[in-house]
This record gives sequence, C-alpha cells and structure tokens, in this order.
Amino acid sequence: MDRRNFLNQSSMGLGTLALHSLLQNDGFASNPSSADETQNGLSHFAPKAKSVIWLFMRGGVSHMESFDPKPALTQYEGKSINETPFAYVQEPERLKKVRVVVVNDANGQQRNKIYPLQIGYKKYGNSGIEVSDWFPHIGSRIDDISVIRSMWTTDDNHGAQVQFHSGRHMLDPRVPTIGAWITWGLGTLNQNLPQFISMGPRFFDRRDGHYLGPAYDSVALKVDPKNPLDYAKPQGDFSRDEQRLNFDLVNRLNQITKQHYPNDAALDARMKSYELAFRMQTAVPNVIDFTQETVETQSLYGFDQAETKPFGEQLLAARRFVEKGVRFIQIQHGDGAAGAWDQHSGLKKRHAELAMQVDRPVAGLLTDLKQRGLLDETLVVFATEFGRTPGTQGSDGRDHHPYGFSVWMAGGGLKGGVAHGATDELGFHAVESPHYVTDVHATILKQLGLHSHKMEVPRQKRLEQDFGHPIDDIIA
Repeated sequence: MDRRNFLNQSSMGLGTLALHSLLQNDGFASNPSSADETQNGLSHFAPKAKSVIWLFMRGGVSHMESFDPKPALTQYEGKSINETPFAYVQEPERLKKVRVVVVNDANGQQRNKIYPLQIGYKKYGNSGIEVSDWFPHIGSRIDDISVIRSMWTTDDNHGAQVQFHSGRHMLDPRVPTIGAWITWGLGTLNQNLPQFISMGPRFFDRRDGHYLGPAYDSVALKVDPKNPLDYAKPQGDFSRDEQRLNFDLVNRLNQITKQHYPNDAALDARMKSYELAFRMQTAVPNVIDFTQETVETQSLYGFDQAETKPFGEQLLAARRFVEKGVRFIQIQHGDGAAGAWDQHSGLKKRHAELAMQVDRPVAGLLTDLKQRGLLDETLVVFATEFGRTPGTQGSDGRDHHPYGFSVWMAGGGLKGGVAHGATDELGFHAVESPHYVTDVHATILKQLGLHSHKMEVPRQKRLEQDFGHPIDDIIA
C-alpha cells in the first residue's frame, strides 16, 4: 500500500480539506488594530466587521418584485418601451460601453411588452422603504438594511454568477472570488475550523482561490452532523483513540522525512494540516448540532415549516460559525444549472415559492444576530447575479437583465434603513449612483479593514474595475 492509499483509508482521509484550512489560517495579514497598521504589504483600515455571511440567490431575482417595486410597469402594461417616456435615458459615462436601451427582434420591432408587477408592495419601518409582499419578514427588518438599487454587470447569462463573485466576466481568465481575497488577507480567528465555508448548490466555477492557490478555495459543507465535510470521516470504523494513534504514526513518519528535508515548507504545512484535520472532525459537527439551540431560536429560522427549514438550517449554522470566528460563509440558494430563480415563465408562482423559502430564515438571521450583539461585527449580504426585464418573455415570465438590479447589505458598520441608488421608473437602467459588482466587494473589504486596491499578488495584474470602490453612502 502506497502512502496516499494509506492516508485515504486511515482516519486521515481528508484530502486537501485540512491543508486548505491550515493555509487559510496563515493568512497574509492578521486583524489590524489601527488605521495605519500595515502587515505583509497590505494597508489596513481599522475594521468594523469580523465576518461575512454571503447569501446568493442563483438565477436572477426580479428586482421589481423584491426590493425595487415599480408601479409604472402596471401603468404601461402591454406597451413597448419605445411607447413610454423611458425609451431613452442619459447614460452615465461609466456605463456607456456596456449597456443598451432597447432590444429588437429580427424585424426591428421591440419583442418585449411591459409586464405589470406580479405582486404588491408596501413601505416598511421608520425608513418607509418599499419592499415586495413576497418578502414581508425581510421588510420587517428594513431599518437594519441598506438596499442598493443601482447595480449593473456585463454578463447577460448565468455566468454572471461567476462575475458577481469575482468581478470578471466568465469568458475572462478566472480570478479569485471575494471570499478567497478575504481569507487570504485576514487569516483565522479559530484554529479548529475552516475560514471559508460554502453551502448550497454551486455550478459554473466551483473554485475560489485560482491564482492565490487552492488553499483559498472554500470548504464545502453540508448541514449534516453525521457527515458535514467530504473526506472528514474515516472509511473504517475507527474510535477516537485509534484515530489519534494513526495521526501519531503518520506524524512520526513525517518527522523522519523532515530530518532529510528540513527546509521543505510544504511538508511542514501538511504535518500541521493532519493535526488540524483531527480537531475539525469534532469541531465542525459540534457547530451544526442544533439540539443546543432553544425551540424559540429554531422557530425564528423557520424550523417548524417544511418550506423554510432547509435554508433556515444553513443560516443557523452560519450564525453558529460566525460565533466561532469563521471569516466567510457563502450560502447559495436555488438549485439547477442556471439557478431556480431563473423565471422565463411562471414568474409569479415560482418567485412566490422561492421567496417563501428564504424570507423568514433571512429575517430570523438578522434578528438573531442583532439580539446576540453580533450584527455590528457581521456583514450580511443578499445578492443575485442580475435582475429581470421590465418586459415580458413569453406570456408570464421575465428575461435576464444586467443593466439595473438590486442587492442589499446589513450589519458590519453599515447604515440601516437606507435605499441607495435608483433605476428608472420601469426598472430598466441604473440611473442614479450606478455600481458595478466589485463596488460591493470593496465595501465589504473596507468594513473588514482591508483596502481593495492593495489586494494584489506579484505577477498578477488586476484591472481597475476588479478593485471596485466602497459605497461610502451606506457606511455609517
């Protein structure tokens, strides 16, 4: 039996899992204590947040039926965009190269007719921000939320999911995602847990680190206390003491090798990773043991409802990981290659179902974090790759729409009860304070104490657009 098979069949069959986490632990910079502190070449601000919970709705949530209601859609129902006062707008200079005004068919006629709002809306909180009736629970927390209604991107297909996470079009060379940059920049707050966790369905690009290295890929996790991590459970029936003996044996063998190769940094890293792996086997299942939570807390996340429980379990796990010091928890909602939110038809029925799955758990997460004093140091992001068209596709759906859409952020030193930026009255163009997706990244990095323009590695040139600009209007 060779060394690889021995490791795979023993209690250390953890693949690269623990090594990833170990190298994340040795992040490029520790948490800064002052605005002027510089470590390993990275200039830092004083941080306002420690962790990020990144909620990504795969497929393209309709901004007009969520956080940017547009009553004019009903007013102009059945008309082409050219028949409304909003056919042409003054394009901001930054967007002229990437946006269009109308879409015509082969005969030069507009193919999409204005499709009315499919759900009502109302104002919530002291701020009076309008939120769709599909999201009443999130609406109840609106005074803790900054809604950004003026997002734009350049990919009009679902590769935009890659773009939202990395800032680069899917046809460009792959670059690190926001979660990878954060773990690269900050390192660990807990030596027993991964620092970058991913839950939920993921298609397209399933890596994060890219040129930063595989150590900065996310660690995939399932909310299953019996088997939460791939390769984190021995193939055989090993007791804890037997696992400890196996770890000690491999450590002794590695020590013998180290005598012959004393300067082998990779060997040192692997030796440490096996010890971390041993600790993770206990630490991770313990975090997702929800029997430690009260019935009231479980109900807050929707455990008592079949539609809300699966997503609620992931969000409660996220809160528990944040409490333990995990830096970045990435949760993706909406199965299928494109993502379940991709409603080219049947939008009213399907968006209502999907909103029900996430609305109560997300509001519960915000409530729980705030009650525990964690919201101030935790950034919660609710995002999607693009919006949906003001016009109809087919009879009862909307197409992909990258020219103007909404995301929101809460906690981590951001303002609450803010609606920043705007699309026009049909929800077509971002016309006020437009923001490319990396502006969200730059805002997160700033709140974590990192300067986006300093996040570079030798021989890897980033574009200006990759860095983004913090959205200062939503920062408290």
